[in-house]
Amino acid sequence: MPEKNLPQEISGFKSKGGMKRIFSAMLYSFDGLVSAWKYEHSFRQELIVVAIGVIVALLLPISAFQKLLLIIVLVLVLIVELINSAIEAVVDRVSLERHTLSKNAKDYGSAAVLLACLIALATWSVVLYHCFGWGN
Repeated sequence: MPEKNLPQEISGFKSKGGMKRIFSAMLYSFDGLVSAWKYEHSFRQELIVVAIGVIVALLLPISAFQKLLLIIVLVLVLIVELINSAIEAVVDRVSLERHTLSKNAKDYGSAAVLLACLIALATWSVVLYHCFGWGN
């Protein structure tokens, strides 16, 4: 366990703060989205589904809260996919050699994406069921 009184190393890539830091963080985030679009096939597919889903959600005859909920669960899938892609990039950066721990890390990230997709599917199913009274 690390001692509490030891100074913590700080990355040279970290900025100090202020408005410059906020602006830089926004640029890094935009770079991340562009990179994900460019290099991550799954992200592109999911983003297309999300774009269609957002349009459908906004057009549905449901409350603003329900529309927001449908959009949030779709964006959640993108967030988890970005985290999964980050895990995969770090694992590949460390080593391209096949290793059980590398496989586990990638599989855990993939499982997280699957769970996010299932949450989105369940949410959409419940909202649409109640909206249209399906099953009656």
